Amino acid sequence: MKKSTTSFYDILGISSATICLVHCLIFPLLTVLPLGISHNPFIDLLFAIIGLLAILKIIKKSNLLIAATLIVSMSLIWISVLSEIILDIHLDLIFIGGVGMIVGHFLNYRWHKNTNH
Repeated sequence: MKKSTTSFYDILGISSATICLVHCLIFPLLTVLPLGISHNPFIDLLFAIIGLLAILKIIKKSNLLIAATLIVSMSLIWISVLSEIILDIHLDLIFIGGVGMIVGHFLNYRWHKNTNH
């Protein structure tokens, strides 16, 4: 049962971080086109909340390296999102945090897969 729960949160985290990263990389290109689309930082906040919920479940049962990777990555994302909402400053830390979240969740998924066999 624990294996499926951990896998669920890893898959949720990987999916959320990947969608967020694609959103953050492609959205600036869409704002150049005259489509009337404007950036809403609350979408980034939604991704950050989903990611936070996933890592809170994962870091309790993962090793120190994976937990540190996820915590540092999530911190970079939250710093970037909150600076955009509060200060209206866009930081590129969100890209580094997004890649770190994907890597951290993937490593955790592989680690649990290897330790449960």
